[in-house]
Amino acid sequence: MFNPTKEEVRRFFCDTWRKTQAGEVLTPLEAIARDWLIQHPEYESDFANPETAQNADYDVEQGKSNPFLHLSMHLSIAEQISVDQPRGIRDAFLKLAQRRNSEHDAHHEIMECLGQMLWTAQRNGTAPDGEAYVECVRLRV
Repeated sequence: MFNPTKEEVRRFFCDTWRKTQAGEVLTPLEAIARDWLIQHPEYESDFANPETAQNADYDVEQGKSNPFLHLSMHLSIAEQISVDQPRGIRDAFLKLAQRRNSEHDAHHEIMECLGQMLWTAQRNGTAPDGEAYVECVRLRV
C-alpha cells in the first residue's frame, strides 16, 4: 500500500502545480490532481512555493484548512469511485452527485464520511469500516 510522508504529499502537489503552470506532461495521477487543483483556486498560493509548503502549519484552531489533506482526500475518493472500493461507493457517489447536481459538492460530502470513518477507526484501534462509510454516503442522498 502506498503510504507517502507529509513531505512527499506536499512535494507531489507542488510539482504537479509547477508542471501544470509550465505546460509540462503530467503522469495520470498528476492529471487527476491537476483537475482538483484547478477546482480549488483558493489554494494556488499554497502550491506556488515548495519550501514554504513544506514548512506550512495548518492549524484548525486558527481556521486554516490544510489544502494538501483536502486534495489528497479528493484523490482518494476519486480512486475509490473508479474501482468501486469499498463496494457500493461508486453508486452512492453517482446518486449523491446527481442529487447535488455537482460531483465536486458530492466529493465534499463524501469527505465528511471518509473523515468520520478514519477518525472512528483510529479512535477504536480498528480497521476502517467500509460498509459504514458507504452507508454514511448513502444517507446523504
